[in-house]
Amino acid sequence: MTETAQLPVGNGRLAVGNPWVFFAATFAITWFFWLVAIALEVSFSSAAGLVLLLAGLVGPGIAGIGFVYLVYDERGRADFWDRLTQVRRIGVRWILVILLLPPAVTLVAAGVDLLFGGPGATWGEGVQEFGSNPLAILPALFFATLPPLLEEVGWRGYALDRLQLNWSALSASLILGVVWSMWHLPLFFVDGTYQHDVVGFGTMGFWFFTIGIVPLSVVFTWVYNHTSRSILGIILLHGWVNFVAETLEVTDSVYYIHWMLVAVLLTAIWGRKTLTAAADVPRPPLPTDR
Repeated sequence: MTETAQLPVGNGRLAVGNPWVFFAATFAITWFFWLVAIALEVSFSSAAGLVLLLAGLVGPGIAGIGFVYLVYDERGRADFWDRLTQVRRIGVRWILVILLLPPAVTLVAAGVDLLFGGPGATWGEGVQEFGSNPLAILPALFFATLPPLLEEVGWRGYALDRLQLNWSALSASLILGVVWSMWHLPLFFVDGTYQHDVVGFGTMGFWFFTIGIVPLSVVFTWVYNHTSRSILGIILLHGWVNFVAETLEVTDSVYYIHWMLVAVLLTAIWGRKTLTAAADVPRPPLPTDR
């Protein structure tokens, strides 16, 4: 492994491959477009707003691909595209986990909510209108599948590997989860987003959404490390989590608490083997790591 290239940062020097450099680039790309929307008071439900929304969403993916080509040599780059395109990495067992886990968590959360006098699960708006207008499901499909594709190329495709070089899988998951959560923050101030129109800034829903992303990061790492670091598998899981949540709605407090319980359960059961021991985590090829 060659000596890492350095970029000057203040009075010190920081390796290009440092995940915090990637995070800074990602936030710069995404927040630029979303802060422009806030400053211009543009709604994401408008054409101009949709352009700004999508331009911000590509931040993690563009930065991820850019840093893969900046940091890795040909072997590392080939590994990246293989992880993004090869279904064989996932395996039948983990495809079943991906397909069954989100609806299982949602249905259990709905059942618990009913037991405590809550509404349980309700159909999302798109599903309610599906009988009279089948096209009503398309917005849910679009926003469930597109963001994971644009995000996970960077979050799990690049950043998670870099974090797991120096941190345990659990610590790396928590760090990435907090960063991933904070990345969404401008959406709470832009009209036409779920975060602004439904959740609201500073509400209880805001705190459940913001904190609830972190245990999802732990679950994603668990699947990622068991599927030969498959980016495609995480895109599928992320998209399926979104789609299930948008079509079968459960009270946020109950829903996110159950994802927290899943994360705690995974940590307790698999412990050092998959979530706490950095030495047990598959390593990316780093022959010319910069």
